[in-house]
Amino acid sequence: MSELHLKDALDTLKTTGVRITPQRHAILEYLIESMTHPTADEIYKALEGKFPNMSVATVYNNLRVFREAGLVKELTYGDAASRFDFVTNDHYHMICQCCGKIVDFHYPGLNEVEQFASHVTGYKVHSHRLEVYGTCQDCLENVEKQVL
Repeated sequence: MSELHLKDALDTLKTTGVRITPQRHAILEYLIESMTHPTADEIYKALEGKFPNMSVATVYNNLRVFREAGLVKELTYGDAASRFDFVTNDHYHMICQCCGKIVDFHYPGLNEVEQFASHVTGYKVHSHRLEVYGTCQDCLENVEKQVL
């Protein structure tokens, strides 16, 4: 499945006139395969061994290009570093308040919220974002171990 996403993403970039460099290809591939919603710094650290001349600025610039092409969403959470999510389909995020891990989940019923919001307010809705906060299983298990 990720190979199809990569091919489609590369085709999208080509049609918008973006040159496909090895760094762009690697960053995009990492985003598609990563389920962790990485920060730019995490992407840089994961790829610096393969691209020793690549800078963090290169990663940020490419993420901006991907965002402008509609391939990536930038997720901002207060003062914390932005995280980046490859756009596959509409989904929502469960966020651990202890470790910051983000997990995707899909709930189709929330599309009706956009229609209702538009109807009630008269706004033209462009998008919405839902985040649910809690404690992940790993953190719960760590707390239990500390109590024992």
